[in-house]
Amino acid sequence: MAQNDTFTARDFAFTPNHDETARQNFIGGFKKFINFDVEAALDRRFDATLAPAYEAAHGAPPATRKDAVAAVENDPLFQTWSALTFHSQNLMWDAVQDTTDRIIEDRIETYRQLRDARPAGGSVSLRDELVVRAPVSTTEIHRQPGGYWRERRADDIEQGLNYTGTVELYRSAKGMSARGSLEKDTLGQFVAEVAQRRAPDLVPARVLDMGCGTGEQTHAYKKVWPQAEVMGLECARPLVRFAHGTAEANGLAIDFREANAADTGLPDESVDFITSIIMFHETTAAQTQEILKECWRLLKPGGLVLHLDVPYHAHRIPLIKQATNDWQVRHNGEPFWTGFVELDMMAELARAGFDPDHAFADYESAGAATYFFFGGRKP
Repeated sequence: MAQNDTFTARDFAFTPNHDETARQNFIGGFKKFINFDVEAALDRRFDATLAPAYEAAHGAPPATRKDAVAAVENDPLFQTWSALTFHSQNLMWDAVQDTTDRIIEDRIETYRQLRDARPAGGSVSLRDELVVRAPVSTTEIHRQPGGYWRERRADDIEQGLNYTGTVELYRSAKGMSARGSLEKDTLGQFVAEVAQRRAPDLVPARVLDMGCGTGEQTHAYKKVWPQAEVMGLECARPLVRFAHGTAEANGLAIDFREANAADTGLPDESVDFITSIIMFHETTAAQTQEILKECWRLLKPGGLVLHLDVPYHAHRIPLIKQATNDWQVRHNGEPFWTGFVELDMMAELARAGFDPDHAFADYESAGAATYFFFGGRKP
């Protein structure tokens, strides 16, 4: 633990020891085997056996996600894949919890020192009056035990440590690591690059990262635009605390606020660049519209809204992937996923007030990974 105002990033990091690292690496490899090898075998079986069997039974080949689910749900290989996926998630959370339990008291004390000393000059703002509505507040996203909101001690950051402990493990197991970099803020760097490409004239004075979670991707915006006021908004208090501590330990002056992305409390037309990373598929379709309206209200003329999320729209993925995604929605802590990808995002943007001539909903790739981007500029 650091003393006074001398801190390093490691002082506040998730730091598994040798044995914990070995266990977590094994689980990462196991999940990757399930996501690639087992799913590839299931893909082949669907095309060669399950889809033809469905056609023979129904007089037509499977054409929708519902058809694909009916074709696979009683198949032994699909059931094996689902059991492996479910239990690998349990193993992942158990493994990171071991590390968190070992370091939690030290990290909370370090958080308190960082909060009080503010060595980087950032801030943290917590709002006791904030009410997060169900089902968002009652859902264990990714089946993280206790959800994002669980607090078991004063100044708790446990859920932030657990979440950050899984991020790169989870991303690499899904084949979605941006450029294979070991830097924590690679997706934030990618978002900043896309923003600069889509709005090359924009030099933001104020940046807002909605649903910033543990805040590590927010770091990229302060690095790319060091002169800007950078804010991270998150409605889960343990994550807000963790985000603030991490930024301060890394020497980055970022303002973190406990707030609802649909009701930020910020003034009209006060932000130049508004972004989020995989936030929208973790909230309801109704909340999506409210958040987009808030983005338009906050955006300055000439500013840019640029949200990144999952690219699992039906027209882009095969039926077997739609079936496995449907299982994830129902059984693996992704209950809002389907509702998000079924939205007509251009229509949602127009309903929220975005100018259709300056709005977009399309895809960008970073290495082998592809992401869905949507938003627009305010004329």
